[in-house]
This record gives sequence, C-alpha cells and structure tokens, in this order.
Amino acid sequence: MPTIAETHIVNRERVQPTHANNYQSAHGGIVMKWMDEIGAMSAMRAARETCVTAQMSRVDFERPIPIGDTALVDSYAYATGRTSVRVRIEVAREEPHTGETEETTSAYATFVAVDDGTPTPVPELTAESEECRELRDRALAEEPERD
Repeated sequence: MPTIAETHIVNRERVQPTHANNYQSAHGGIVMKWMDEIGAMSAMRAARETCVTAQMSRVDFERPIPIGDTALVDSYAYATGRTSVRVRIEVAREEPHTGETEETTSAYATFVAVDDGTPTPVPELTAESEECRELRDRALAEEPERD
C-alpha cells in the first residue's frame, strides 16, 4: 500500500518574464499548470498508475509571485476513492537568495487513475506517521464540499 509520505513532492520553478502577466508576476494560468503537473505526480505515486485531472477546486490566489522569485510547489495525496486520488497542493514564493518563503496559492484536486484510458482501481492510501495523519486530517477537514 502506498503511503502519504511517498506521494509528497516538492518542485521549484523560477518565474521568468515569459511566465508573467501585466503586473510582472506569475500568470495564474501558469501557476495552475505547475500545480496540476505536480499534483498529478503525487496522484500517480498513490495510484501506481497514470492519472488524469478530474477536478481542481477552491484554487485560492493569496498573493503574487514576482519575476525572479521561485515558485515552490508542494503536493501530497491525502485520500483515495475507488479510482480516484485526492491531492492537496500548496504554492509559496521563495526568495532565491535567502530561501525565505511566503504562501501564495493553494488548491484541492482530484485525479482519476486510468489504464488505456479506462478508470482503474487504486490502492488504499495509508498515513504511516503522526505528521502524515495530521496532514491527511487537516486536508479532509479543510477541503471544499464535494458534489
């Protein structure tokens, strides 16, 4: 069985002028693309299969990430369904010279495991440590209501 810790991925993207909006900060669509890619990687670690995005909910943009800063994308799977994996994704801006961070964006996403394009069952996800149980419980308590 996969563990929450095994699904934890952190990635960094340097915000370049080609990623920017009219306000010289990362364009929201670019940030969402990074979130979707890293979130899918967490889901695939949980599912042990290729995963596709089914839903991204409550994407909150709290503050910008200026050109030259680093977008620090952090994701982990916290729950599974029959063929789905739910992932918490958080983004922070990181000052490249000092490593100082500040939260900027967050979301909850659902991915579906597929085999030849057909939804396929996923294994149960386990929380093997107190820290992982706390991450899971916080995500479950704060996730938006699902339809």
